[in-house]
Amino acid sequence: MELSQRITRMIGKGGDGWDLFFKARAMADVGQPVVELTIGEHDIRTDPRILAAMDRAARGGHTGYAMMSGTDDLRDAVAARVQARTGVPTARENVLITPGGQSGLFAAHHAVCDDGDRALFIDPYYATYPGTIRAIGAQAVPVQARAEDAFQPRADDLAAAAPGAKSLLVNTPNNPTGAVYSRATLDGITRVCQKHDLWLISDEVYDTQVWDGAHLSPRALPGMAERTLVVGSMSKSHAMTGSRIGWLVGPRRAIAHLASLAIHTTYGVPGFIQDAALFALNEGPALEQEIAAPFARRRAIAMDILGRQNAIRALPPQGAMYMMLDIRATGLSGLDFAERLLAQHMIAVMPGESFGQAPAGHIRVALTVADARFAEAFQTLVDMASELAT
Repeated sequence: MELSQRITRMIGKGGDGWDLFFKARAMADVGQPVVELTIGEHDIRTDPRILAAMDRAARGGHTGYAMMSGTDDLRDAVAARVQARTGVPTARENVLITPGGQSGLFAAHHAVCDDGDRALFIDPYYATYPGTIRAIGAQAVPVQARAEDAFQPRADDLAAAAPGAKSLLVNTPNNPTGAVYSRATLDGITRVCQKHDLWLISDEVYDTQVWDGAHLSPRALPGMAERTLVVGSMSKSHAMTGSRIGWLVGPRRAIAHLASLAIHTTYGVPGFIQDAALFALNEGPALEQEIAAPFARRRAIAMDILGRQNAIRALPPQGAMYMMLDIRATGLSGLDFAERLLAQHMIAVMPGESFGQAPAGHIRVALTVADARFAEAFQTLVDMASELAT
C-alpha cells in the first residue's frame, strides 16, 4: 500500500533541519549536561496566574466542545489587541482561534492555495515553512534574502519570483535572523503583492519581542487588509508554548471559510485553554514585557562578548529570541561548526543551513537559558570560533 505523495514529499529531499536538535535532546535525556540553545522555548514556565485561570476554567466545567472559531470573548480580545496595535478596524468576524501559530500557518495556506500553486516564502525561513506549504499540495518556492542586506528581502527578488504565484509568506520580527522588516521593505512587499495579486501571509508571533525599531504589521499598509492573513500566537508573547493557542486575522470571508476548515480538522481549541488565553491578554502589555525582558538582557550579553572578538560577525538582532552568527571565518559550514560545538563543549545551536541556503555558514543561537549560563556558553562558542579562525 502506498502513502500519499503529499505526506511522503512533505519534508523534501534536504530534510527539515532538525537532526542536530534531536541529537542534542537525546544526549540531554540520558543526563549529559547539554546547554540547549536550539529551539525557541522559554526558560521560564507559563505564569502561575495563567495556569490558575486555566485550572478555574477547567474545574468550572469549560471542558466540553468549544465553538470551532473560538469563544466570542477571546475573539473579541484578539480583535481589540490587533486593532489597538495596528490601527486597522478588526472585529471578532476577522478572527479565528487556532491550536497555535503552526496550525494557523497551515490553515492560511489551505485557504489561499490550490494543488500545484506556487507559494513564496523568504529564505532564511523557520524550519516548518516549506513542509507546511507542501502539506497542502502547493509548491514551496523560496526567495533568498541576503546577509549583506541584513536579511531584509529585496522587492526586485520577490517580483522576479511572483509571476504565477498565489501567496507570499513573511515573518517579522524574523526567526531565525532577528530582523525586523523596515517600512521600505514592507512597502516593497506591498507593491509586489498588489501588482501580482498575491495573498500575503504574515507570521507575527514575535511582535512583542522588538529590541530595535518598531514592528509594523503589513496588514496596516494601504490596500493590504483585504489580501493579508496574519498569524498570531500566545506561545512566544506569554510563554504558553505547550498550550497550543493562537489565531488568524484576516478578511471576514476568508475567516468564515477557515472556520469550516476548523470543523473538519482541529474541531477547535479546548475552552479552558481559551479562557486562560483571555485572562493572559487581559493582563495587558506589562506581562508581555516581563516575559520578553530576559531575551533583551541576553541580547546585550551576547553583543558585549561579540564586541571583544573578530572571528564572528553578527548584526544585532532587532527582535525575536535568536541571534544569527556568521562563522565563515572559521572555515566550517554552519552544520560542521554546530556538530563540533556539541561534541566538544556540549552546547547545542542550530546550523544556519537548517533555515535555507541564504544563512549557510551561519549558526542560530536561541537566547533561552538563564543569563549566567547563557553568558558562559556564548563565551565558549566565541572562544572556539576564535581558535578556529586563527
